[in-house]
Amino acid sequence: MRVSRSIVLSLSLSFLALGAGCGSSVSDPPAPPPCDEACKDGVALKALRETMKLAFNLTLQGKPVGEHDETTPCPLGGSARVFGSATSNALQGATEVKLTYVLTDCRYLFKDDDAEDNYAMMISGTMTQEGILAVQPSATSALVMKGESMKLIGTVYDPPLEYAADCPIELGQNGNKLTGKICGRDAFSDL
Repeated sequence: MRVSRSIVLSLSLSFLALGAGCGSSVSDPPAPPPCDEACKDGVALKALRETMKLAFNLTLQGKPVGEHDETTPCPLGGSARVFGSATSNALQGATEVKLTYVLTDCRYLFKDDDAEDNYAMMISGTMTQEGILAVQPSATSALVMKGESMKLIGTVYDPPLEYAADCPIELGQNGNKLTGKICGRDAFSDL
């Protein structure tokens, strides 16, 4: 006996529909928790730090140690200039940096399954960065970053929430933890 494909497909869909209605329930994933001002600031700091990291990787990663002055386009528009010194310590698996980042309407986007990891941000301003960047697991990043007048505009979180700041930012990184101040408010984030 020969059965047409459309009949088999129709029967399969009917069984799936019946199965979904008999005791099994298909539900949407739980909504993420609400994101207050501290949450938004944390995501914005993460966006700033990850944009600086991207600028470093695009301009200086793999270059010889010493003084540098490099400019790169940002992934979604704008530009990033990175200048200053970077020295390497192969025994520690770390790079010691004293750098300045000049971000000009630098746009960057990150999407992930975790609501607090999502952002679409445009950043302008000048940030200084001093300390140790870990290159290998045996080292830990330890950085101090400051910007007198940083402008961050975009969205943070998922579902996206509007975000805007135009103020001083002080930021410290110890391993994968960021802590600091944005517009005078305490802020923190995990990387």
